[in-house]
Amino acid sequence: MARLQRLPPIHALTAFESAARLGGFAPAAAELCVTPSAVSHRIRLLETQLGEQLFERSPTGVRLTEAGQRYLLGVREAFDKLSHLSRGGTPEVLRLSVGSPPTFARNLLIPRLPEFYRQWPDIEIEVAVAAPMQDRPERHDVDIRFGTAPFDERAATKLFDDQLVVLAAPRTLERQPLAEPADLARAELLRSPLVAWRPWFAAAGLDWPEPSRGLLFTDLGILLEAAASGLGVAVCTRRVAEQWTSDGQLVAPFAVTAPAASPYYALVERDLGQRPEVGAFVDWLTASFA
Repeated sequence: MARLQRLPPIHALTAFESAARLGGFAPAAAELCVTPSAVSHRIRLLETQLGEQLFERSPTGVRLTEAGQRYLLGVREAFDKLSHLSRGGTPEVLRLSVGSPPTFARNLLIPRLPEFYRQWPDIEIEVAVAAPMQDRPERHDVDIRFGTAPFDERAATKLFDDQLVVLAAPRTLERQPLAEPADLARAELLRSPLVAWRPWFAAAGLDWPEPSRGLLFTDLGILLEAAASGLGVAVCTRRVAEQWTSDGQLVAPFAVTAPAASPYYALVERDLGQRPEVGAFVDWLTASFA
């Protein structure tokens, strides 16, 4: 009996999970067929019992605190276990299709997936590589895109901002030292329609146009491989290039950086966001890059 007295009321837990998943008290109220004030009351009851604030409240809406994010993981795990028990203990495999640009999938998503599976072992993810230059790419449960939102009618959750850096192989810099940004005038500049040089030029104080000649690549991974192979100097986002810079294949000859004009977003159909596996993946992805 003492253990039961310490347990939070189930209606407070469902209100918390629903508000966290749907991003607000009003949509949670609609899902639970109660009023928004009832949802707010239940969550305050839960916060009082826990002694921690689970949501930050503002005139524009609510967002989970760090304590709320930690508690959400435990609540979802508990709900999943109860759901499995109600089905005779047989875990249900939830399948989730994720579309991603190839370099993001290879360098940023796949290395992080073991941590996701430690938290959500019953969600099976199907990763589909989506070429970033397609006019009408195939849609998946979650699509990772970079550019300027909105892309379409889907809800877009920003994953992270990034910085543009100039990168070259050490042997390239040995052959042609770059002491200052203006020295790029005599370097082979590698190009991609996905990342422009001009924002970095402007940050470096160079009033130069976008390069119109030189090797052109429509994939950032291949662009970076070309730079690592000594074919020239590239400009790319810092996080995408981590695999090449962490092991020394590429180095940044200048300290100058510029904000990347194309952040990465997770796109989800608004009705799909209510599926637990979709909400869990987007929440984890956002927290992973926070």
